[in-house]
Amino acid sequence: MTEMTNSMEDSLTRLARAYDGLREQMAKVIVGQQEVTEHLLIALFSRGHCLLEGVPGLAKTLMISTLARCLSMSFSRIQFTPDLMPADITGTDVLQINQSTGQREPQFISGPLFHNMVLADEINRTPPKTQAALLEAMQERQVTVGMVRHILPNPFFVLATQNPIEQEGTYPLPEAQQDRFMFKVFVRYPSFAEERQVALQTTGTSSEDVRPVLSGEEIMALQQVVRQVPVTDHVVDYALALVRQTRVGQEGTPDFITEQLSWGAGPRAVQFLLLGAKTRALLKGRTHVSTEDIQALAVPVLRHRIVVNFSAESDGVTSDKVIERLIQETPAKEGELQKDPRLARIFAA
Repeated sequence: MTEMTNSMEDSLTRLARAYDGLREQMAKVIVGQQEVTEHLLIALFSRGHCLLEGVPGLAKTLMISTLARCLSMSFSRIQFTPDLMPADITGTDVLQINQSTGQREPQFISGPLFHNMVLADEINRTPPKTQAALLEAMQERQVTVGMVRHILPNPFFVLATQNPIEQEGTYPLPEAQQDRFMFKVFVRYPSFAEERQVALQTTGTSSEDVRPVLSGEEIMALQQVVRQVPVTDHVVDYALALVRQTRVGQEGTPDFITEQLSWGAGPRAVQFLLLGAKTRALLKGRTHVSTEDIQALAVPVLRHRIVVNFSAESDGVTSDKVIERLIQETPAKEGELQKDPRLARIFAA
């Protein structure tokens, strides 16, 4: 037991040092956006993908490319456009002449997806057919071309950016595509002081050098540390209660969910809530997960997994507001979940 405790403490120290180092390096280029940076790093250590949404000019692409410079891994940027084809991302088979036999043989030429970190820039600028080319890669960490399966490098992350779907020339991401992303993070306008610093920093002559902090092997080791963090039954039940209450028509679903949502979140939401909560706990210096960790990540995990109906949308109700109300009305203290008659029906279903 003592050896396990010492090992966890050592791992906690390594993760905290890596986290602080990454934040320090990114702060040399990115002004503010601390919450966005935190969510990016939680996704990184949780082995999840991340989707950033915001209007043009908020440094979404710069944020991801800066993170790539902080990591000693291969990086690829794919600019999604309306004419981009699936083979442009995954790669394709081409006929090559075998020098020894003189025969033409198919040879796979890998696409830009075959890197440790992939930036899918303006992912909603390309039609669904090309967006769907990422589905297998993001879930299975592999690509199938023809009848041959090609394994992607490890670690593998997709960090995507998109403009709001209300803007012209965009294609809403399919629900199955969005569900592959651990987080959907909104990048918002900076404060006055932050924007002033951005203006001074980007119109002067000074520039900061960003140095690598972690290698791919170190990231994979830290990802294993995250999965070793224990979670109590109460925290697991709390995460399940939040997710299962979003499902319209299920036993125990709150009335406001039935009135405002078309459908709710699936099992991936629980998985990512728990993984993210484990990572957040470690980054906060704790070796145990609390319901507060679940609450802190519920919005970025759930906002793209629930869909408000037309009636709620016309009343100005957003998915974020639904999640926040759900958190307020779900008891977080141990023992209170099972005492609630409505929640008891959810656990019994």
